[in-house]
Amino acid sequence: MDKKTTSHDGTSLAYESTGQGPAVILVSGAMSTGATVAPLAVPLAGGFSVVWYDRRGRGASGDTPPYAVQREVEDLAALIEAAGGEASLYGVSSGGALALHAAASGLPVRRVAVYEPPFAVYEGGAKERAEYTRGLTEALAQGRRGDAVELFLRLTGLAEEMIQGARRSPMWPGMEAVAPSLAHDNAVMGDGLVPRDLLASITVPVLAVAGGASPAWLREAAQEVAEAVPEGTYRALEGQTHMADPNALAPVLAEFFAQ
Repeated sequence: MDKKTTSHDGTSLAYESTGQGPAVILVSGAMSTGATVAPLAVPLAGGFSVVWYDRRGRGASGDTPPYAVQREVEDLAALIEAAGGEASLYGVSSGGALALHAAASGLPVRRVAVYEPPFAVYEGGAKERAEYTRGLTEALAQGRRGDAVELFLRLTGLAEEMIQGARRSPMWPGMEAVAPSLAHDNAVMGDGLVPRDLLASITVPVLAVAGGASPAWLREAAQEVAEAVPEGTYRALEGQTHMADPNALAPVLAEFFAQ
């Protein structure tokens, strides 16, 4: 990424932008960088100035300990300033939870769209997230990055044979490299439950989207987000999964952000 801005705590943030029009900032989820959401910029660039970035602790961006969710909100504040002082936000998965935090904090955000924020609305979800937090904290403290990645992949529901296959794949070193940022995403998700008080404080329109072919609990989580926000709307994309096709998602986002 060629462009840089600096967050409030001095952390360098790498970003790119394309297109013309109102600013839209794309926020990636766990185990990903700005490159993961970059394909969505192409179909949106016709009507918007689209910004994507490497969240702190990954890609070409820096990191400054100690971590706090507020630091990532400040990162978005710096990016919004670089984009002209006001922007809409789109966040995928835990990046969606971060976008909601940013909107609730009072940043100059026009609208927020989120795709499948993985809040644990299923039975036993809170207990599962607490166990994940304990295991993740221990693995990262002991430098066992591979084990941390495995814990995350199990949390997503990936089958054990696929996890072991991933360990043997060429992409595994890259996954281990970004593993420390799993603690960031875990902090953003809080206790894993839908943060109703936080959502109730958001004063801008929020669109919560889920894939029609995704697990039912992800659709339910998106619906609960939309219901908890004063100006919330839910939308399901037929045939889409957690990895949505940018060309299917972009028209929905463009319609929402243009309002």
